[in-house]
Amino acid sequence: MTSELLYGRNAVREALRARRRMLRRLVVSRSVQESGVIADIIRLAEQAGVPIERIERQILDRQLREANHQGVMLETGPYPYVELDECLSLANARREAALLLLLDHLQDPQNLGTLLRTAEAVGCHGIVIPGRRAAEITPAVVNASSGAVEHLRIAIVTNLSQTIEELQRNGIWVVGLEQDEAAQDIDAVDLDLPLGLVIGAEGTGMSRLVRERCDFLVRLPIVGQIGSLNAAVAGSIAIYHAWRQRYRRHAE
Repeated sequence: MTSELLYGRNAVREALRARRRMLRRLVVSRSVQESGVIADIIRLAEQAGVPIERIERQILDRQLREANHQGVMLETGPYPYVELDECLSLANARREAALLLLLDHLQDPQNLGTLLRTAEAVGCHGIVIPGRRAAEITPAVVNASSGAVEHLRIAIVTNLSQTIEELQRNGIWVVGLEQDEAAQDIDAVDLDLPLGLVIGAEGTGMSRLVRERCDFLVRLPIVGQIGSLNAAVAGSIAIYHAWRQRYRRHAE
């Protein structure tokens, strides 16, 4: 029976709030004050019928190999990945144009967590990640996202370029984010449409096939000397920009 050990107060609280995983056991350090977020975590665990254990902090340190657990750990089942259709169904259920984030082989858990936190904040309907050579949803990613990943629909696919073609057949425009001369300035593009935004890997960007499958490319205007942004920062700006276009237009 596969188990995962989630850690960090926000990550544990959101897993308990979402109740999408099998919840097996909450472990709390005896040294933490059971107030604030910790009190909220304990209340949520009690409501969900999750057994609660209180142990010495040193034991928790050893179990989590010195991770920044903040005095709390949640033993759960594996992350509940979904099929791509479920992401599209969520958009239909909300009566919204699809807003998807496609990640082309991001490998750094912190970058992935940052992007997922932004995606959840703007109501993204789904995340698509390839099954090979990419970071999956580990406890480190859950912690980096402050638990936002527990509320997202995430699909793992075998071939990202084929998945892009499937999305296009379903009326979704697939747009790649790339600092490239062939890309359009993101401020000049209307992104208030059924959208799949592709973010490339750290350093290498999008793979050739994925780039060629995109309907068009966009870039972020940069006036400084560096010339590019971290993948997580750039992706977060782009997905938030797409959401703001929708929000402003439909709020009018």
